[in-house]
Amino acid sequence: MVTNTSGKKKTAVARATIREGEGRVRIDSQPVELVDPELAQLKMLEPFRIAEDDLRDDVDVEVSVEGGGVMGQADAARTAIARGLVDFTNDAELRDAFMEFDRSLLVNDVRQSEPKKWGGPGARARYQKSYR
Repeated sequence: MVTNTSGKKKTAVARATIREGEGRVRIDSQPVELVDPELAQLKMLEPFRIAEDDLRDDVDVEVSVEGGGVMGQADAARTAIARGLVDFTNDAELRDAFMEFDRSLLVNDVRQSEPKKWGGPGARARYQKSYR
């Protein structure tokens, strides 16, 4: 059985494919152990730490990520992997464990940065004006 899922965070989009295998986790065609910084690597592997350890040995995960920054991509990949594991195992207890730990494991974070407007250097900040 093969499961395709996706996850989003800011402008990063991750698409995960989960199939039966020997425990390989690849992010953009390279092993997750080579991902830098290490904090992003730990974030991506969080769903496996919450689920049973033997679950990772039964599946192969392939994730492709685009857009956003390093940590945004890590969050998007984490969501895609967690959703894929829930779909693959069809386990309500695993879904509840993910939701109890952190809702963003299964639900996309919809917050986006606000676009810049005219009359200022940013979205809300305005240029200073001088009276003298």
